[in-house]
Amino acid sequence: MSGSRQQPADVDLEQLVADVDAGGRAPKGAVGTLLLCIALAWALFQLWYASPLPFVVGFGVFNDTEARAIHLGFALFLAFTAYPALKSSPRDKVPVQDWILAVLGAFAGAYLFLFYNALAGRPGQPTTLDLLAGGAGILLLLEATRRTLGLPMVVVASVFIFFTFAGPWMPDVIQHKGASVTKFLNHQWLTTEGVFGIALGVSTSFVFLFVLFGTLLEKAGGGNWMMQISIALLGHLRGGPAKVAVVSSALNGVVSGSSVSNVVSGGIFTIPLMKRTGLSGVKAGAIEASASINGQIMPPVMGAAAFLMVEYVGVPYAEIVKHAVLPAIFSYLALLYMVHLEAVKIGLKPIPQAVAPRKERLLRMGLGLSGTIATICILYYGILAIEALFGAAAPWLLSAAGIALYVATIWYAARFPDLALDDPDTPIEHLPRAWDVTRTGLDFLIPIAVLLWCLMVAQLSPGLSAFWATVSIIGILVTRKPLMALFRKQSLAPAIRAAAADLVDGLALGSRNMTGIAVATATAGIVVGTITLTGLGLMMTEFVEFISGGNVILMLILIAAISLVLGMGIPTTANYILVATLMAPVVVDLGAQAGLAIPLIAVHLFVFYFGIMADITPPVGLAAFAAAAISKEDPIATAFQGGFYSLRTAILPFVFIFNPAMLLIDNEGWIHTAFVATASLIAILLFSAAAMNWFVTKSRLWESAVLLLVCFTLFRPDWWLNQFSPPYEEVPASEFLAAVEQAPPKGRISFVVEGINLMGDDVRKTVNVRLDEAGDPMQRLQEAGLSVTPAGDTLVITNVAFGSYAKRIGLEVGYDIVAVVKKADQPSIAIPIGISLAIAGAIAALQFARRRARTAEPVRTPSR
Repeated sequence: MSGSRQQPADVDLEQLVADVDAGGRAPKGAVGTLLLCIALAWALFQLWYASPLPFVVGFGVFNDTEARAIHLGFALFLAFTAYPALKSSPRDKVPVQDWILAVLGAFAGAYLFLFYNALAGRPGQPTTLDLLAGGAGILLLLEATRRTLGLPMVVVASVFIFFTFAGPWMPDVIQHKGASVTKFLNHQWLTTEGVFGIALGVSTSFVFLFVLFGTLLEKAGGGNWMMQISIALLGHLRGGPAKVAVVSSALNGVVSGSSVSNVVSGGIFTIPLMKRTGLSGVKAGAIEASASINGQIMPPVMGAAAFLMVEYVGVPYAEIVKHAVLPAIFSYLALLYMVHLEAVKIGLKPIPQAVAPRKERLLRMGLGLSGTIATICILYYGILAIEALFGAAAPWLLSAAGIALYVATIWYAARFPDLALDDPDTPIEHLPRAWDVTRTGLDFLIPIAVLLWCLMVAQLSPGLSAFWATVSIIGILVTRKPLMALFRKQSLAPAIRAAAADLVDGLALGSRNMTGIAVATATAGIVVGTITLTGLGLMMTEFVEFISGGNVILMLILIAAISLVLGMGIPTTANYILVATLMAPVVVDLGAQAGLAIPLIAVHLFVFYFGIMADITPPVGLAAFAAAAISKEDPIATAFQGGFYSLRTAILPFVFIFNPAMLLIDNEGWIHTAFVATASLIAILLFSAAAMNWFVTKSRLWESAVLLLVCFTLFRPDWWLNQFSPPYEEVPASEFLAAVEQAPPKGRISFVVEGINLMGDDVRKTVNVRLDEAGDPMQRLQEAGLSVTPAGDTLVITNVAFGSYAKRIGLEVGYDIVAVVKKADQPSIAIPIGISLAIAGAIAALQFARRRARTAEPVRTPSR
């Protein structure tokens, strides 16, 4: 995009979002209606597939392979009809050649569904038609990828295809025997090892519904409501508009995983507002872009890549959310602090606020906080009580109560005028009160509450949770405007027509927003299929070990660099699939051989975090480009500034790899969790202060250096202790089963294994296995996918379940468990933390004194 530096001023923002998220083509008339119907059919199919209805009525039950094929068929059809082939291609009509490609793509994509029974009857023996469908499908998928994702992803997939056939001529370290065209096409297109593998399966099962949920909530007005709440709460603070951008992006990120639409939906208001209060256009755009990309790491609805972790790591989505919540919150709080320091440095003024007595403001704040907490408690314990008292009838009672609550919130909201976004080009006379905004959209909390309850409390599958949440937002979308009209005694017919149009548009837009994600996961499947076909995964372990010398830090830096380079042209989801598939097992394995038991979830979150930088990394950071289009500034300068603001996100993955307590792993009770969380939060804030070179006042160079050292100590207090005493000790393997039995529910156990790997090499490594509920030790191990048998002083691993957590971390049948790893007695981490906080306090005192001295200096007037 370096050649587009002068374009942002002329960019149509709606067209930009359409080009990136939904395709830029919007034909009218019969063709437009047909594309609308196809998109609508895809959304309805996904809702049907995710719902319990097929099993209730005994009709329309699709297995995973059939559903993936239908999913890809829809995606390829829309990729060729909604995404123009070239920039010069027409946007208002679909050329004949695109119709032909769309039909062929839909046929090839749905081939496994159309001929499922025939293919099941002759596995591994493809016919000529099978091979033609596979070959055409690969070529059409690559062209669809070029249209939706750009050329870099096509290049990456093509390199892996070339590697499949060129194996015998590769260097020794990555050499393999190669594959025939028949074997390649059969593996990639006619099985679930390649294109139709795990990534496309996750896209089919629940990513679609989460994207649809966010789209429908935005269509209902939830995004605007969240923006207005942010303005009401934070607009009066110094640098308020910038803080509004951060908080509104966090709220929007709760339900949306799209960085670009997040930038545009909030930035169209916040960026001009930031500029109007004195922030430069580059910094205003960078703040919005940096906040928006972090929406992908904000639970409960993270980016699509987070849902892939469910399959790759083998833990429930609720566990993913639990592990990801603290780093996400810390990242947003750190950006808020950076924004505050930016405002202090240039003396930004807050937006005027209606004057109210201090006691009244404090009373409102207290009532707001206490009312929110009380409402959450009443809902939580009330639902639990109803479930306990009424058993099987509870869902019907809860549904009736939810509908009654929804109608009551609409009746209350109808008493007040609807809120509309203020014009960002006109002055803001006063800020709205938070409650005045909140009361107009209380119903938007219902689908979010449904989603959170299903995911976190009921622990339903992500797909079923998203289904019920989507059903609730569909109900709101269909009835909100008619109920408003009814309660306001207005005409019902226009409201009903508007609600129906919103529903159809929302469903179709959700499908078009999914096209790029579906194509990305399918194309990434080519890479995954190449790895399983050629054995590249084992080769990569040796290759990375050679490059890094087995040093974990160097390995992590290498992975971060790979993610950033790929991020220049590949979206987050595809980036995550590629790097996680290739590198995550390598880090776990080599870290284990170095005696470091890295939790698998920490490695995958590491890859995910650097993957989100794809949307802000110059020169092709789409979120930065969208922000620059609004601010009318240089997109490259905006991307670099946004990258600087995102440094606070980039350091977190390095921290939680070595300090998994931040991911709520191995914490010893809530007091320890609170202690670690507080220390980590102070650390990320001090890092932000050092990066901005401003703490209490402008920092001297040595002060920023000391703050970075304090930051490191707060993040890794054990590092200093480890220099004087070992952090762990090994106890005999005879204590292994007792340690498993004593481990807390959902706790972890670390142990050392020895054996011979598949390459015939001797292996000794330290691994970390997650255990579920308390009980018999053998049963707990079996739930983790592991079976062991005592053999003298050791235990022999006799079974490792396929696809289990134990298998994913590299355990093999025949390995011996030779020792259990336990924490050694060390001095308390409170010692280095206390010293570091004292040092930070001393620097703060020095800067306070320096600021007071500067303020006390008399203003000198020039002598005449």
